[in-house]
Amino acid sequence: MRERRLTKDSQTAASSHVGAAKDRSKIAAIIAASSGNLVEWFDFYIYAFCAVYFAPAFFPDSDPTNQLLNTAGVFAVGFLMRPIGGWFFGRLADRKGRKAGLLVSVLMMCFGSLMIASLPTYDSIGIWAPILLLLARLLQGLSVGGEYGTTATYMSEVAQSGRRGFYSSFQYVTLIGGQLAASLVMVGLQQLLSLEEMRAWGWRIPFVIGAVTAVVALFLRSTLEETSDAATRERPDAGSLLALIRTHPWPFLTVLGYTAGGSLIFYTFTTYMQKYLVNSGGLPLKAANQVMTGCLFLFMCAQPLFGALSDRIGRRNNMLLFGALGAVATIPIATALGSQPGPVEAFLLISTALLIISFYTSISGIVKAEMFPAEVRALGVGFSYALANALFGGTAEYAALAFKAGGHESLFFVYVTGMMVMVLLVALRLPREARYLGKAG
Repeated sequence: MRERRLTKDSQTAASSHVGAAKDRSKIAAIIAASSGNLVEWFDFYIYAFCAVYFAPAFFPDSDPTNQLLNTAGVFAVGFLMRPIGGWFFGRLADRKGRKAGLLVSVLMMCFGSLMIASLPTYDSIGIWAPILLLLARLLQGLSVGGEYGTTATYMSEVAQSGRRGFYSSFQYVTLIGGQLAASLVMVGLQQLLSLEEMRAWGWRIPFVIGAVTAVVALFLRSTLEETSDAATRERPDAGSLLALIRTHPWPFLTVLGYTAGGSLIFYTFTTYMQKYLVNSGGLPLKAANQVMTGCLFLFMCAQPLFGALSDRIGRRNNMLLFGALGAVATIPIATALGSQPGPVEAFLLISTALLIISFYTSISGIVKAEMFPAEVRALGVGFSYALANALFGGTAEYAALAFKAGGHESLFFVYVTGMMVMVLLVALRLPREARYLGKAG
């Protein structure tokens, strides 16, 4: 009897040890996959932060406004490349494997950053300087467009059932972390270097940092195990855009719908909000920067909590809460922010908006991946996301400023609210259980 009990205890201990080892392996895989996501978004945002310094080096127009418009145009091209990146890397990941897509994506971003860091100026090579800058930005936009879908697919497949929401939430932890890291690097350089040094050569440093960290991410991703199987990759429909739209039209349109609303409100309360606080809310620029840094940090930390919540209440309920609360709260929050709030009030208001958005961002990848079969999963997630993100997320700031210039700034937030109503309607039609990858709720 005692020997049986000892044997049973030994088996239980061995089983616990194996379970713990599997958990550690999954956590390591999540870290490796999401590390590249952080690097990708660091590199993408650092361009926007550095533009004011390197604009004269590539666009010799004497008017600073024209210089910034030119660099902004190159930045916008990055968004236009995202659907192409979503298609290219989605097809690659579905036909050649998730690991291949993850490695090529971060390698392309590394090359783009290194290219910008070492580009000669207009004084050295003339018109080729802005042309090469545009080419580097095209590579970065292509890379970012493919990063989202491939990472979301891999993280959804490697995470264990019952905790997929929690694990997949780290995709947005690193996405927001990349934006924060870019901001902190710029603040540090501004403290260490003079304005003349930043314009002369200091702006190159962040791109070098991005290229070096991309190499680290490349090494980490090289250790990943493939999550797709050869039989799935060899199917005739694997990575086929025609098969995706013909066979899975409803999931494709569903992802387009709530990505459109999700991207729009995300960019409204992150990248555009700093300008809104200064131009409409009357907050000093330095105070606005501090408020947004604090809000983004809270936003980043909230992702795992909301991801874990989705594991308990279901992804559908998360999306319903996102659509309903976003539709109800957007206009009141925006109105309060535009009525001369203090820094503390602004922080609380924006944090409230970002916590509502967290119902979506924390499960953004997994709720999309659960809607597609393995042979078109990376393509289905990546292309639909990139297309909606480019059309609605990438145009959020332009639309907001256009409404403001026309004297109808409040109508922009009516537009955002309307998109949240659409998200709510789409969420109502989401199944209570996922067809693929197990129960979703």
